[in-house]
Amino acid sequence: MADKPHINLVVIGHVDHGKSTTVGRILFDSGAIDEQTMKKLKEKAAELGKSGFEFAYVMDTVKEERERGVTIDLTYKKFDTDKYNFTIIDAPGHKDFIKNMITGTSQADAAVLVVAANDSVNEQTREHAFLAKTLGVQQLIVAVNKMDIVNYDQAKFDAVTADVKKLLTGYGWKVDDVPIVPIASLPGDNILKKSEQMSWYKGEPLLTSLNALKAPELPTNLPLRMPVQDVYTITGIGTVPVGRIETGVMKLGSNLVVMPSGKSGELKTIEMHHEQMKLANPGDNVGISIRGIGKTDMKRGDMIGDVSNAPSVAKEFTAQIMVMNHPSVLTIGYSPVFHINTAQVSCRVTEIVRKIDPRTGETMEKNPDMLRNGDFAEIKCIPNRPVCIEKAADFPQLSRIAIRDMGKTVAAGKCIDVVKA
Repeated sequence: MADKPHINLVVIGHVDHGKSTTVGRILFDSGAIDEQTMKKLKEKAAELGKSGFEFAYVMDTVKEERERGVTIDLTYKKFDTDKYNFTIIDAPGHKDFIKNMITGTSQADAAVLVVAANDSVNEQTREHAFLAKTLGVQQLIVAVNKMDIVNYDQAKFDAVTADVKKLLTGYGWKVDDVPIVPIASLPGDNILKKSEQMSWYKGEPLLTSLNALKAPELPTNLPLRMPVQDVYTITGIGTVPVGRIETGVMKLGSNLVVMPSGKSGELKTIEMHHEQMKLANPGDNVGISIRGIGKTDMKRGDMIGDVSNAPSVAKEFTAQIMVMNHPSVLTIGYSPVFHINTAQVSCRVTEIVRKIDPRTGETMEKNPDMLRNGDFAEIKCIPNRPVCIEKAADFPQLSRIAIRDMGKTVAAGKCIDVVKA
């Protein structure tokens, strides 16, 4: 039997709206966790005086998280439907943990936004919905959770639906394509099968909605790009760069170039999971060897492409960013570390072009002196050494940026223009 298509799913939403419990329930109802494990977690929850947290514990494996009842790190688990293999990423809702949420969301093909029926849209609901859109998540399902707390009241669900639609429309989601599903994760209503408590709801339960997602199309039609994650020296083979192919198809015998060094050579071997391959596709993690290219010619953060279409090296780039977590204000001359693909490079902000209304994309202010938390803006930057980055219009996969300072992510966004070196 052929492999089922794979979907990376991220679960996002405001703190305490029941994300982890929803994830646990999905895993349990889809058969990814057995009764025995569930029983143990239930006992553990009761013991900690946290009855009702057993489903959340499926993902919250860290002791500190169990005791505090908040999700800190990203956790990955797998589950299957008859149609897809899913990897589920539980992204923290807590403010301090937004950097992990960025990492998780930028890897996701689809997102489930969890909104509590008794609380509706909240600060992080907004932030997460915006980030998911900005970071390129293509498909969204909204789960209106805790319907049991509002006695499965349709009017409550309708009110939350209206709030959610308004929010999503503002950020550019097409709401007609977004299923909004009423659920109660703890008792398990409307997860696997339709709930009798909500006979007024005519749509599908959550797992059926997940099954109706579209598998991501592999960007095989784009030119080849592989960000280098690490470079190894292997006896008998020589220098082996490893990384995940983001776009295009890699074929044995083709002429490859490493940027920014510009060194090129013939592709001699492709290895994946200890097997020699003749070709590799987007999403494949590979180790390769290129004739004539040695250890000193490349490093983590470099980009491998085809000689006929070399990766762009930027001497300056323009980015659209959202400032989320900056301790003071962001001004011209600010030089934080930019995470661009596998590269980490210090870049100087040389111009704040404009502040943008995230709902309309229109200019709110030209050339402001500074940016504060919550501002969405266009900036120009100069990297302190050559770095490979692509425009979102050409390679959405290779345009994403996270800006880190003092150990946290202060802003995130995408590159919209490149001045090539």
